[in-house]
Formats: sequence, structure tokens, C-alpha cells
Amino acid sequence: MDTVNGSEIDLTVRLGNLQLRNPVMTASGTFGYGREFSQLVNLHRLGGVVVKGISLEPRPGNPPPRVVETACGMLNAIGLENVGVQGFLDRKMNFLRGMNSRVVVNILGDSVEEYGLLAERLTGVEGIDALEVNISCPNVKKGGVAFGTVPEMAAEVTRAVKERTDLPVIVKLSPNVTDIALMARAVEDGGADGVSLINTLIGMAIDPGTRRPKLANVIGGLSGPAIKPVALRMVWQVARAVSIPVIGIGGISTADDAIEFLLAGATAIQVGTANFYQPRAAEAIVDGLRTYLSEQGEDSVRSIIGAVRVVEG
Repeated sequence: MDTVNGSEIDLTVRLGNLQLRNPVMTASGTFGYGREFSQLVNLHRLGGVVVKGISLEPRPGNPPPRVVETACGMLNAIGLENVGVQGFLDRKMNFLRGMNSRVVVNILGDSVEEYGLLAERLTGVEGIDALEVNISCPNVKKGGVAFGTVPEMAAEVTRAVKERTDLPVIVKLSPNVTDIALMARAVEDGGADGVSLINTLIGMAIDPGTRRPKLANVIGGLSGPAIKPVALRMVWQVARAVSIPVIGIGGISTADDAIEFLLAGATAIQVGTANFYQPRAAEAIVDGLRTYLSEQGEDSVRSIIGAVRVVEG
């Protein structure tokens, strides 16, 4: 354990009434249900694991091809394939209960009522520490896009979830909007305990040889290092617009990336696309954060949250 002036470095952060051992989490859809990475990553060292999005009923997802590599990133159109809430509770939760890290369940629905029902089904389940509400997925043809781009709908979904659960509720925001701060304030007004951002940007790729889209779904979600500057800017804007905790997502693969998001105002971060090509990225970021704080003479990660030095004239 690194120390500063003889004291251990404190990496703990709070998301409302939920305390994390450190601010490093894994992003939904990039880490399976946790078990898939258990032979590669010491899951107990992470602040939290956000599991693959869960719907009321199982979903097969979109037809292949569903993933395309792009410059500095990837496009995906998985289509929210998942085992459904009952399958998740029956087959995935036993493993997740054995982790020392926090377990955050990402939920998705095609109606306000579905979100509420999911929240109700997952409340009171041992081992579930929080819900992340996916109101914005650009690789499906219905549902989430409307919820993620209309402030009133985003607030309505948030209220429906809050009414059915006593778990902390984190709302995942779409970057595919005119004013993301407006969306953040809407879900804060709806009772959200925190926001996570950004979800993927809408993108497309075409094969010049066949003249066909590379994704069967035509469009998909762009993620990876290519979107980091956009994500960082949006996190900075939202952190100044709301009083609830912000979780930064988007192109984070190194400790320096994570530190940028913390300085911009994020209380925690999520590692997504990097898990595909560098499975131990999240664990390495934990070590890198500790090293940075030691070198900076800081004894707590909380001291750097929102500490970016911006001169505004």
C-alpha cells in the first residue's frame, strides 16, 4: 500500500449511499456477467462490476455481423442480447454474490412499465448493490432511443424505477442529444442518485467492395479511444450542471485517462472497450491511480475530483 506522509492512500468514493473501494468500474456490455473475466482479472480489486444489460425477457440480439473494428475504436450492434431477468437471477447471481466488488445491474426496457417491473424484480436480491438504467442504446430499432433523447421521458423512466426500488439508481445518458446537461438535470429531477455517461455515439461503416454496411443492423454504437474527448467534455459539462455523482465512461483505457475524467468532475469511471483488447485494464488503472496520488502528494482520490484548473473569461 502506498502512503503519503505515513498515511495510506484512500481510494474510496461514494455514489450517494453506495461506497466503492475505488472509483474503477467495468462498463455494461463489455464485461459479460463478471464470470467471463474471472480467470483474467482479480475482480475483488475493482470498485464495481456493471453487468450486461438485463431485460424482462431474454433477447437474442441482432443478426451478425454485430461488431466492426474502426479507427481507434469499434462499432457494435449486439442488440442488447441477454438472458432475461429470471435467467440472470437463476444462473448469474450466485457467482456475483461471491465478489467483494459492488454489483451494479444495468436494466433496459421498451416501456416505462417494463423499467419499473425490472426494478421491482431486482430489489431485495442479495448481492445487488445498485441499478444502472439504460435509457439510450443506439443499436436497437425501438425503445431506448426515445427515452434517452427526450428529457420528459427520461425523467418519467427514472421516477418509475425509483418508485419500485430502494437501491441506488444511476441513469446512463446518451451523447446523441443537443444538450446533455439538460438530460442530466431531467433525470436528477426524476430522483436519480447518479448519472453515468456517455453511452456510445451513433456510427456506421461501409464495405467499399460490397457497397454494403459492415453491420447487419446498418448503424451501431461507436466506442473506444476515438470518443474520449467527446465523453470528457460531456462529463465536465454535466458535473457542473447537477449535484448528484457523475460516472465517466468513454475511451478510458489507462490510469491517465481515468484521472482526466476524475479531474473533470467524475466521482467514478467505467472501463469499456479496453476490456476487449486489454482485459486487465481496469485492474491496472487501480494501481495507476494509487501511483499518481502518491506522486502528487495526495492521500485521497476524492481530493482530485473536479480539480481541473479552468480559467474562464
